[in-house]
This record gives sequence, structure tokens and C-alpha cells, in this order.
Amino acid sequence: MSLEEMLEDLPTDCDVGTKRNSKGHTTSWIGYKLHLDVADGGVPISAILTSASVHDSQVAIPLEVKSLSRSTSLYSLMDAAYDADAIKIFIEDHGKVAVIDPNPRRSNPVPLDPPKKLRYKERTTVERTYSQLKDSFGGRHVQVKGDAKVMAHLMFGVLAVTAEQLIRTFT
Repeated sequence: MSLEEMLEDLPTDCDVGTKRNSKGHTTSWIGYKLHLDVADGGVPISAILTSASVHDSQVAIPLEVKSLSRSTSLYSLMDAAYDADAIKIFIEDHGKVAVIDPNPRRSNPVPLDPPKKLRYKERTTVERTYSQLKDSFGGRHVQVKGDAKVMAHLMFGVLAVTAEQLIRTFT
């Protein structure tokens, strides 16, 4: 599929999303979900907006395709939600190393080898980028309707995050 076909396949309607944390507590929200691919240093490379109910793994390959056209990287770091053979194969077929935290619910999860485990520690960069977007650049409370307006609002924040991270990197 082309990137356009993949993106058309992803729902973008406003709906209910839920997330369960490591302690078993569930939170829910009504709206959308922004998926980011972030480079080292916290610089956003690509973004895709979906319905809140879309699982992160459904957006992994379209996000990778989008990022491949924009930057060159050696690794793709992902949490356990992305632990799927199709995602790993796609990443490796494009000459990158897939560093994906093993999902403990998967049968026979294979732990990361020491070099990948060390590299995986850099994945917290994306969490800090989301936090920065929410806390400093309007990503927590979006008060517009419609996926196009929500995406525009969030992308202004992503632009500000990008500028701040580039300034930090080069000063």
C-alpha cells in the first residue's frame, strides 16, 4: 500500500480512547490521538492524527513510511505495544534495527540483548517530547472540533517543540 492508502485506512473520527497503566488503572478520554516519530534529541520527524481508540501498533508502519521519506536513522525504538512480527520485519526490511521492548503477554517473549537494551533507554525521549507538547505548547487541552482543526492546533505545538529542541541541540 502507498502511504496515502495507509492513512486513508486509519480512522480519524472523534471517539473514546482508553489506556491502562502498569498498575492496572484505566483512563479514558474523548477525542483523538497524536502519534509521533521522534529523533534523538527530541526532534519530531513525523506525526499522524487518528481516532482516540486506534491502537499505537496500527500506526507504526504508516509512521515509519512517513519518516523514511524525511530522515535517515539506524534504529526504531518502540515500547511493548509495538511488539509484532510485521512491524519488526518492516523495519528490518528497510535497513534499520528494530529495538522493541518485548511484550510480556506474548508467548515466549525474547528479552533484548545488552546493546539493544542500552539503546532502548533513549526511547524516553519520545515521552519527554509528548510531555513538553502537553505541558508547554497546548497539547493537553484542545478546544477545536474536527480532525483537521485538531491536527492544525497540535502541529503548531509540534513546530514549537521542534524549534525549542533544535535550539537546545545547537546552542
